[in-house]
Amino acid sequence: IVEFIPYGRQNISQADIDAVTDVLKSDFLTQGPAVPAFEKVLCDYTGASHAVAVNSATSALHIACCALGVGEGDIVWTSPITFVATSNAALYCGASIDFVDIDSETFNMDMNLLEQKLRAAKQENALPKVVIPVHMCGQSASMRELRELSHQYGFAVIEDASHAVGGRYMSQPIGYCEYSDIAIFSFHPVKIVTTAEGGMAMTNRADLAEKMRLFRSHGVTRDKDTLGKKSEDAWYYEQKELGFNYRLTDIQAALGVSQMARVNDFVSKRNRLADRYDEILSALPIDLPERSDAVYSAWHLYVIRLRDGGSKRSEVFAQMRENGVGVNVHYIPVHRQPYYQDLGFELGDFPIAEDYYNKAMSIPLYPQMSEDQQDRVVGLLAQALG
Repeated sequence: IVEFIPYGRQNISQADIDAVTDVLKSDFLTQGPAVPAFEKVLCDYTGASHAVAVNSATSALHIACCALGVGEGDIVWTSPITFVATSNAALYCGASIDFVDIDSETFNMDMNLLEQKLRAAKQENALPKVVIPVHMCGQSASMRELRELSHQYGFAVIEDASHAVGGRYMSQPIGYCEYSDIAIFSFHPVKIVTTAEGGMAMTNRADLAEKMRLFRSHGVTRDKDTLGKKSEDAWYYEQKELGFNYRLTDIQAALGVSQMARVNDFVSKRNRLADRYDEILSALPIDLPERSDAVYSAWHLYVIRLRDGGSKRSEVFAQMRENGVGVNVHYIPVHRQPYYQDLGFELGDFPIAEDYYNKAMSIPLYPQMSEDQQDRVVGLLAQALG
């Protein structure tokens, strides 16, 4: 039987299992001490002042938009190379969405194109309320340049750092929020650390943290300092907003706390594997991912691009899968999805993203991957490329 090598895989230790078991034996399964403990671990790790744990990064993106007051009549811009959740979050709030094309080397939002688009939007009185850069593959977007533009043009910034916990930008941990209002992490099983499903919103603004906690749990509060009616009754609560049930469980949070103890090791191993890929793939007719000197990538994904315009990609993809290598494609540009086509987007709107998509393929990368497995991936890729 040929071993299947997936493109990503969770790394669960006995300590992780014990942490979850301890919660299952405790008095709290949902809203107990593990969730605030997990939030504190992320604050301590990133240096951010506040963390709001939720049941997915999608939920985190949604409540981030809500906290920033995104609504009908507003416009949100993001990258077309991302999972649909990034742009969907703005639509949930009733806002309009638009995209900024990517840099062809980093796959992140192109800051020059963003600046051009902002200048044109200012003339048309159609500036975005929020811009959401995506740290594609775990490599931070150019956040310092983006923050300067946000001050100049008056928009808020949400970092979609779903791929990037454990990475660094300008020597600071991603999630520190020096250049953003809110940063979002994902803890899906193929991400850097996992809580099975889960997400986190990081911020340095107490007002945004308070709003996101409210939106996370039905818009309901028991905080005596914020209640409209002063009551000494222990049962009393008030609904302040139309919120959601986006809470993370203590079971998941305990797994997250345990996983975060190894986040640096996970990212270090991913970097070593990426360095080795750079070396052993260099002779093949493919383009390898570029690296920014300002970034220490979390390497959630290792994306190669086929140089022949992608004409062989379907064949290469199928052959790799048939031989037990779980290659994937991240991502189909959002504006090519039928739902977004119905909103008025068309093929050709974002040509760099489309060119990237036509050539891109993610190959396996995860911390416990062995050099033998890497060699097998590269050998099969060489065969498939002919």
